[in-house]
Amino acid sequence: MNIPLENSCLINDEFFQFINDEVLPLTGLPQAKFWNDLYRLIDEFMPVNRELLTKRDHLQKRIDDWHKAHRNQAFNADAYKSFLQEIGYLLPEGDSFQVGTEHVDSEITTIAGPQLVVPLKNARFALNAANARWGSLYDALYGSDVIPQTEGLKPCKRYNPARGNHVIQYAREFLDEAFPLARGSHQDVTSYVVYYHHLLAFFPDGTESGLKRPGQFVALCGHKDDPESILLKNNGMHVEIQFDRNGSNGSHDLANIQDVLIEAAVTTIMDCEDSVTAVDAEDKVEVYRNWLGLIRGDLKSTFDKGGVTYTRRMNRDRFYTCADGDEYRLHGRSLLLNRNVGHLMESDLMRDKQGNFVPEGILDTVITSLISSLDLQRENASIRNSRSGSIYIVKPKMHGPEEVAFTCRLFACTETMLGLEENTIKLGIMDEERRTTVNLKECLRIAKERVVFINTGFLDRTGDEIHTSMQAGAFFPKAQIKDQPWIKAYENWNVDIGLECGLPGHAQIGKGMWPMPDEMNQMMMSKIDHPQAGANTAWVPSPTAAVLHAMHYHKINVRDVQGELRDRPRASLDDILSIPLMPKAYELNTQDIEQELENNIQGILGYVVRWVEMGVGCSKVPDINNIGLMEDRATLRISSQHIANWLCHGICTQVQVENVMVRMAAVVDKQNEGISGYRNMTPDTGHSLAFQAARDLIFLGIDQPNGYTEPLLHEYRLQAKRR
Repeated sequence: MNIPLENSCLINDEFFQFINDEVLPLTGLPQAKFWNDLYRLIDEFMPVNRELLTKRDHLQKRIDDWHKAHRNQAFNADAYKSFLQEIGYLLPEGDSFQVGTEHVDSEITTIAGPQLVVPLKNARFALNAANARWGSLYDALYGSDVIPQTEGLKPCKRYNPARGNHVIQYAREFLDEAFPLARGSHQDVTSYVVYYHHLLAFFPDGTESGLKRPGQFVALCGHKDDPESILLKNNGMHVEIQFDRNGSNGSHDLANIQDVLIEAAVTTIMDCEDSVTAVDAEDKVEVYRNWLGLIRGDLKSTFDKGGVTYTRRMNRDRFYTCADGDEYRLHGRSLLLNRNVGHLMESDLMRDKQGNFVPEGILDTVITSLISSLDLQRENASIRNSRSGSIYIVKPKMHGPEEVAFTCRLFACTETMLGLEENTIKLGIMDEERRTTVNLKECLRIAKERVVFINTGFLDRTGDEIHTSMQAGAFFPKAQIKDQPWIKAYENWNVDIGLECGLPGHAQIGKGMWPMPDEMNQMMMSKIDHPQAGANTAWVPSPTAAVLHAMHYHKINVRDVQGELRDRPRASLDDILSIPLMPKAYELNTQDIEQELENNIQGILGYVVRWVEMGVGCSKVPDINNIGLMEDRATLRISSQHIANWLCHGICTQVQVENVMVRMAAVVDKQNEGISGYRNMTPDTGHSLAFQAARDLIFLGIDQPNGYTEPLLHEYRLQAKRR
């Protein structure tokens, strides 16, 4: 409908009513002023947004042309680097500086721990993630393969005491490592009491021991002589030992321990982007409404499980008593960051005066900040997100310092529009595009008063690596790409630049996702590499994974690691700029090519069919070997770009790819048998929107802006919704 305001625009009715009826009355902002200010902001920033996207295309064409012109020559790294400098892709590096972000919550500045990423469109998932600040170690161990699932130890419908005993032993070993006693083991303790300011553990022979590091005991619940729970702290992370002599576990436990709770997902990114299928105003209002519920603390989700109806709400804060009688209060939920969409997509929420859809990223900044501003007015509320008065927005898919500068200006104008203090809106920079990686220091310089987060993301970063160098030659198979020099240099470079620019104490340095939510034992062996690499947060796929990964931060003091890493030489920019191409002598036989295509195409179809037909933006999708993998648009980007690259350089043919697609569509249909709402792709693949979407993602992959999958996914999802 046409709104008779200062700048007449077409605004979606549902969006207009949501903001006017549910949000603005809580803020005190007048409706007319808000909308007119928003129109003025759109008029200012929309043309610049387009210019930035045009520059991306211009730089990509220059790089494509350079590679085509040099395709039959030996690769000259120095000439390539000079060319990137000449076209403004690789910018000069300025003097040293230190970031100065202020008013940042301790979950970001001082606590190192796991980070969840969850689709904001799914209220139940969002609540699970927000509440995953605390989790049961017993449950995480019992339900995962960290405890062997061998004969006699397998979990079953009824409680398996043998498996339970292994869980208890594992938990005690963790306590011995993270909170060692001055003598003896937690395995042998019969009771815990608090004597003055000290925790004492008693053994069967009547002897006792304190903690090796007495300061690790911080608080309790209940009476000192017979506590309901005791609270311990190590490397900034808390662990609560709960007692219940009549409980299901405590009644059989030597020390009456009922459970061990671990502070787990310290921060959570509520995602509007890669894991979300929000393709129109109806979807987007649902996303914004869930964010409003999280910020207000009244979001709830009711669902049926096994014939029983459950209602999930946000956890309250946790209260304990220090040994001296003072109150000890802990946050009951993850600190929430909102990942806005990138600069590329436009939204039917609003049109400009010429009838064009408005950039979704601009609207995300304004609307999520508007909603988040409610949190800043609730100092005495029982549920509050930021206690330091900040709004946290993670911005993905920015290409270099110019786009970071655009985002910072947009944040500043949004603050003025909403009456917020300068630098209230903090910025998380996702280092997942090549132009950002090579200019990371200059990106941080621009955002030095706002930045609270940088991270590495192998999948999107690899997708951009392939698309940027699409015309340079054929890339290695996906598994071998990880083994090339660029990836290690990229991972180290991110940490090196972050430490050099003074992020510790101001911002997180993060690492990417563990993709296999059922392979927790493997995760425990592998993901300790992230804190050892100097990252004070890393992504995990589930609350269970957060609990388990949290143990790594008790083993590793990330602040100490970062101190040691400051003295190492910076990672090589030349290695980062090396392109992971197959040498001409590299041999791929027909079977190798078929297997790579099958693996890529099965993953593409398995994800796209749920995205297009069911509106599922992130889920555990079985791979070709029926191992569940967390898939989102980043995994789709790398797989589709990889096949597009092989088609471009003749490693495979269109007919070959199409034949594999038909075979893999049948495999995916079989894997999804019995799933409610699933629509088969076979046998009539020509009428399957999901199959056609996957086909276009591959065969039109070279032409997609920076290899992004959103334009085609949105187009086909809209068709599916209309159908």
